[in-house]
Amino acid sequence: MDKGATPADARYFVVTNRSVLAIAVPMTLAYLTTPMLGLVDTAVVGQFGDAALLGGLAAGALVFDVVFTSFNFLRSGTTGLVAQAFGRGDALEEQAVFWRAVLIAVVAGIVLAALSPVLAVGGQRFMDAGPRVSEAMGIYIRIRLLAAPFSLINYAILGYVLGRGEGRLGLVLQLVLNGINIILCFLLGLELGWGVAGVAWATVTGEFLAMLLGLVIVVRRFRATPPLPRHRLLDMAAFLRMLSLNRDIMIRSFSLLAAFALFTRQGAQFGTVTLAANAVLMNFFLVAGYFLDGFATAAEQLAGRAVGARAERPFRQAVRLTLLWGLGLAGAATLVLLLAGTKLVAIVTTSQEVRAVADIYLPWAAFTALSGVLAFQMDGVFIGATWSRDMRNMMLLSFLVFAVALLTLAPAFGNHGLWAALHVFLLARGFSLLTILRLRVRTAFS
Repeated sequence: MDKGATPADARYFVVTNRSVLAIAVPMTLAYLTTPMLGLVDTAVVGQFGDAALLGGLAAGALVFDVVFTSFNFLRSGTTGLVAQAFGRGDALEEQAVFWRAVLIAVVAGIVLAALSPVLAVGGQRFMDAGPRVSEAMGIYIRIRLLAAPFSLINYAILGYVLGRGEGRLGLVLQLVLNGINIILCFLLGLELGWGVAGVAWATVTGEFLAMLLGLVIVVRRFRATPPLPRHRLLDMAAFLRMLSLNRDIMIRSFSLLAAFALFTRQGAQFGTVTLAANAVLMNFFLVAGYFLDGFATAAEQLAGRAVGARAERPFRQAVRLTLLWGLGLAGAATLVLLLAGTKLVAIVTTSQEVRAVADIYLPWAAFTALSGVLAFQMDGVFIGATWSRDMRNMMLLSFLVFAVALLTLAPAFGNHGLWAALHVFLLARGFSLLTILRLRVRTAFS
């Protein structure tokens, strides 16, 4: 496994293509397993040839994502804080950040699992879909939220690993998590015929086993270092800083998922077939997005490390190189989806109606990688630097722009207008952060 830099050289480093790719490549592969899991889930349920089940899975996954992406600060916030401690060469603070995140994960996870029936009913009422869609949606949410404590602890584990720039270890953990999930998805959902319930139970089992492996690895590492003093773990100033950072990231994440929720809800108003077709295409958008997330993660770690070490040149190198690589990868992802997207749609669902509608809107999904590359990369830079207030404010501004575009374009152009509004949202996110980056750099390194 890669171990990152040693404390002796943590404050002196140069960002090169190799250092970017050492994080980005394994994490791109790791992140790709997540949308691949979404494609497998959709494909398993799609084999039943029932658009209502496919729509219910999509709606249920959306509610799950709204809830859990709101807690993504346990991954991204931990990455930024650990990266900065790593840049300062402060190994004890790295441990303290990890255990603070785990404490938050345990409490929040138990609360979410207990509230699963309430969240299921709330999601059904929000989506306002047909009765069979709502039934499948409720089953998925109630089962999958049982994994809440395990999922959130896995966020903390991955955040710690990525904060130290250990891309290969992050890849191993994600492969274990999603590999188990995919295997059980086929076994429970398709072979045993459990359908949506089998897909949900596969997730619960995968999250639990991955959590056990991650904790064993991290705890064994900590045992080889000096013990963490209790006062360091419970440092109130550090806790308040973490909570403030997490609050801003949570607002940002909730705004992001609210935009996707509005996108899915508007698609539902166009009918069950359009809802199912958009669900298939959104998985392709997630595939493209997870390509970009690998370089966003590299930006998080390298930018955070540079801020911790107060090293301006490596910071600028990280911003430039991660953006260049991101643009190249976004272009490649767009080309692949344009050339092979129709065949992928046919693999995912057996419904001829869903295939026909998805093929119409495929180009919109293909170009999301290019319109979103700057948003992904800037998010990584701002998370690593822990400039969370700026990221929160620009996300709120972008959401307002999206809402205006949605209300304007969807009624006039139908589902084409809906996808156009999504592109407006992605572009607004990226360029709004880029406009204030220069000021923040000047302040941070002055």
